[in-house]
Amino acid sequence: MSQHIVPVKTYVAVFLALLCLTALTAGVAFINLGAMNTVVALVIAVTKMLLVILIFMHVKYSSRLTKIVIVAAFFWLGLLLTFTLTDVFTRHWTPSPSDWGPSISAPAPREK
Repeated sequence: MSQHIVPVKTYVAVFLALLCLTALTAGVAFINLGAMNTVVALVIAVTKMLLVILIFMHVKYSSRLTKIVIVAAFFWLGLLLTFTLTDVFTRHWTPSPSDWGPSISAPAPREK
């Protein structure tokens, strides 16, 4: 089995890209983008994830079977998140503590 040799220059470039993306994440956190804050943070996080998976984990140079396993793992993660969020979003019947009404308090102490 022959392995693909990745040049050190590639590792350094990916490392510097990850550092820049981390700094970008920290910088964007201080900017008010409204509803887009989460979207921008997730796009940066997915970019960093792809760099790590493809380069550092050598998936880019792996066989098709390895790539299928990675895709299947993300599919499974998506299923788990979908089922969890479906459960969370359908629990509208659960009361919140403010809706419980007056609580039963302890009797007031008697005067002597």
